[in-house]
Amino acid sequence: MNEQASLVLVRQALAEDLAGYGDVTSTWTVPPGLRGRAVITAREEMVVCGLPLAATAMSEVDAEAVFVPLVQDGAPATDGDRLATIEGQVRSILTAERTMLNFLSHLSGVATQSRRFARAVEGTGATVVDTRKTTPGLRVWEKRAVIYGGCHNHRFGLFDMVLLKNNHLTAAGGVRAAMDRVKMAHPHYIKVEVEVENEADLREAIACGADLIMLDNQSPESLRKLVRLARELDPKVVLEASGGVTLDSVRVVAETGVDLISTSALTMGAPAANVGLTLLADK
Repeated sequence: MNEQASLVLVRQALAEDLAGYGDVTSTWTVPPGLRGRAVITAREEMVVCGLPLAATAMSEVDAEAVFVPLVQDGAPATDGDRLATIEGQVRSILTAERTMLNFLSHLSGVATQSRRFARAVEGTGATVVDTRKTTPGLRVWEKRAVIYGGCHNHRFGLFDMVLLKNNHLTAAGGVRAAMDRVKMAHPHYIKVEVEVENEADLREAIACGADLIMLDNQSPESLRKLVRLARELDPKVVLEASGGVTLDSVRVVAETGVDLISTSALTMGAPAANVGLTLLADK
């Protein structure tokens, strides 16, 4: 993980909250110099993610505060489990509280959602993967959370994989024209995926040597039909189902025989995990 990028992210989050004025509530109500202890606790079953960001947020507010994680990112937690303790100036702890919890609740929510999807497809042979539909600035962390939950990452960005979608195919003049352009330009180690919506495009994509085929917005019946055809044409081609996949439907999609199932529900559809911070006692 790029520590500098994480630091920039934390500083931006704190700047949103403090806006150059500081925490007026804590400054005006908490006696100066008052020290205390606080604990961050899980308030439901979850997969933990975001503790390093929470620690960085605390350190940015007060470098002398002591943030001690009690579990590691990726660990399961249940209601009441302590995730971290903090010792230091009470004003500082309260100033950093919401920023710390925002990171933890969101990223733990993504990891927990990923765990739900991973469990939903167990035994099918299919793998659930994320998409590029991520919160701006949080992609590295959200994709990390997906891994902690037991699912996998698709491409990280526009730079590490060719994905020919409908608009690319339209602009290039069809599957074959787009693939010909790619073959002339791309290095051998970059995989090429083609989005198809019908049998004709599937046949052409496989004939042109696509490494992966994205079967987009298909019914389970249509998926099974296209999977059978693709396996006949090229048993090695990787097949991905995409489009509107939810936790309720992912098992049915997995049972059609696809290799991958991509869904933005891992990141954009993940409910926040419930975590809280409690001030324990003065020191």
